[in-house]
Amino acid sequence: MAASGVTVLSFDSLLVRLAATDGWNIIFWRGALMGLSLGLLCLDGRRLATLRGYLGVSLFSAILLGITSSLFVLAVMNTKVANVVVILSAAPLFAALFTHFFLHDPVAVRTWLAILSAMAGMLIVFSASLTGDGLVGDVYAVIAAAAVGGNLTLLRRHPNLDRIPLIAMGGGLSAFLAWPMATPLALTTQSYGILALMGLLQMPLATALINNATRHLPSAEVALFYLVEAVFGTLWVWWWLGEQPPQATLLGGFVILLTLFLNAWSGLRESNRRMVRPLGGNLHL
Repeated sequence: MAASGVTVLSFDSLLVRLAATDGWNIIFWRGALMGLSLGLLCLDGRRLATLRGYLGVSLFSAILLGITSSLFVLAVMNTKVANVVVILSAAPLFAALFTHFFLHDPVAVRTWLAILSAMAGMLIVFSASLTGDGLVGDVYAVIAAAAVGGNLTLLRRHPNLDRIPLIAMGGGLSAFLAWPMATPLALTTQSYGILALMGLLQMPLATALINNATRHLPSAEVALFYLVEAVFGTLWVWWWLGEQPPQATLLGGFVILLTLFLNAWSGLRESNRRMVRPLGGNLHL
């Protein structure tokens, strides 16, 4: 579910570019169509029933979803796509931090080292924007990555919440906030077609798959699948539009992706050792 969702999500940057309109228009129409399409699935009330008793959590999750969706678009409009997806790949480290501070789960030493290494990678990515006009977009991407990590942690803590109403609320909220800055009725036919594809199919499907994956995997592990977007998201835009990543982004991205891979691989080995020890002890007895 996580791999499929992030693969679908990886086309997001390309579709934002192909929409060929202002970022606020993209945020408005994508959010409104997501809210409409998924909101219709909640009309019978059974999905909304899972939110009773968790209204505060549900609202916070919707806000984080709205922040992620909005800032992702603004980041793509203000910096290189490669910068955005590379920075967004740091979401599992934010998830690990939030899990430690809010759910009081311990963070392994290797994860703290991975966080420091990923921060170094992000600084390399940022260095390419200090002399250009992409710094604002990079900052948007960092906040979006933090929002992704926070929301996945929240959903992992509450696996019984139906994700569909939360995504619908998040889309509606982002559309409401973008409305004053948008000119939604002044777009081309191509723009409306791309936005319909994003808001009615691509984003609802991707978000639902990713958010539902938190029922079965820890939030940090789900967030690791954003590595797929870091690779594919860059490739789609590079192949289709010729937007070549800066050298600093390639170097910083390599540091971040290698860090996350080694951290995940080390965690898997530790998990396997914990499973083998009791089995070995039983065989010895």
